[in-house]
Amino acid sequence: MQNVNRIDESSQVIKVIGGGLAGVEAAWKIARAGLPVTLYEMKPRRFSPAHESENLAELVCSNSLKAERVGSAAGLLKAEMAALGSLCVAVAQQCRVPAGGALAVDRDEFSRKITQAIEAEPLITLLREEVTQIPERGTVIIAAGPLASDDLATDIQQKFGAGLHFYDAAAPIVTAESVDMNHAFAQSRYDRGGVDDYLNCPMNREEYQDFLAALRTAQRAHTHAFDVYEGCMPIEVLAGRGDDTMRFGPLKPVGLRDPRTGHRPWAVLQLRRENAAGTMLNLVGCQTNLKFGEQRRVFGMIPALRNAEFCRFGVMHRNTFIDSPRILGQDFQVKSWSGLYFAGQITGVEGYMESAASGLLAGINAARSSPLLLPPETMLGALSRYISDETVTNFQPMGANFGLLPPLDMRIRDKKERYEKLAERAFSSLRCVLG
Repeated sequence: MQNVNRIDESSQVIKVIGGGLAGVEAAWKIARAGLPVTLYEMKPRRFSPAHESENLAELVCSNSLKAERVGSAAGLLKAEMAALGSLCVAVAQQCRVPAGGALAVDRDEFSRKITQAIEAEPLITLLREEVTQIPERGTVIIAAGPLASDDLATDIQQKFGAGLHFYDAAAPIVTAESVDMNHAFAQSRYDRGGVDDYLNCPMNREEYQDFLAALRTAQRAHTHAFDVYEGCMPIEVLAGRGDDTMRFGPLKPVGLRDPRTGHRPWAVLQLRRENAAGTMLNLVGCQTNLKFGEQRRVFGMIPALRNAEFCRFGVMHRNTFIDSPRILGQDFQVKSWSGLYFAGQITGVEGYMESAASGLLAGINAARSSPLLLPPETMLGALSRYISDETVTNFQPMGANFGLLPPLDMRIRDKKERYEKLAERAFSSLRCVLG
């Protein structure tokens, strides 16, 4: 394989590394701004363990791009992308297949049409070459995806030190406003730290036993050959190692006292802030490989979480991502390297459209003299702020969800109505920026 630095020494042509959803969106937006761009894709010379097709923007797992209704987080994101001129959203509409309220596509047709559009754009040069190092000159967008080639991943690791991660497990995240405070209390263990550092979800002995039994019998997600399962133990595996294993581990009640009873609970699940605003809470120690529906059911057995709204379900699989809050700005540009951008799942956004959206915004900014920073009330603006928020210390990938958005001025209990109001506010904010 040739090294890309010897293929194109020009610093005038913007380079995009990776022909996935993020890469094609970035290249498309740069070309639409009237600038020449070279898009590098290593297929068909080399395939990752998850890819089979030679076409660009290959959908590896599901063919669903999630909900289409604007009153949903996924639908709002796609609507914002469409307003910003997304190639992927436009092509998805052409290739859609029946899927109820979701936007699902014929995956082969989708990739074929994306490839045709990229190849037909005169300002885009598509080179089927593997990039083994980050180009040192010019404007560059790294959109190599979660399965970046070993050589490029090594180069990223070397240039950014400990900034490249492979995560085995992540715990679910719920919205703070959906936690039932009639069954939860704020307290740090042994009163160390701030009083509201943790929210505690107590369980009595019977509730704990029911939760334990459900964890042991719940259905687990299908795994792939390229998944990794080292380092963190799923809570359902821990549950199978003894009746009290969790009570001496992530659900230990020591150092806590329930103000409602004055006594230490039998078991406690702690919730920790996921962002500075405190709108999202992490289920501490609950990394899991349960199916998403099972996570909602099983964790919903905990009294404080009976009506919990999940921002992100727990996952266990191989993923490659940089420590974006320490590395990237809201425009997806590296803080310490002017002209170098990252886009796609390598930045810590999770999901097809989230990856495409990050590429779209990176492409827009790579072609501008001053960055486009979207308002936090928009879904894409909120995502870009999450991946660049230095207060997020235990950074893990995140998909579009309403927990990312600032809360409304008024409290609306009806979830459907609340989401619709959030969507209305998002579009109003976006219109102010775009004019």
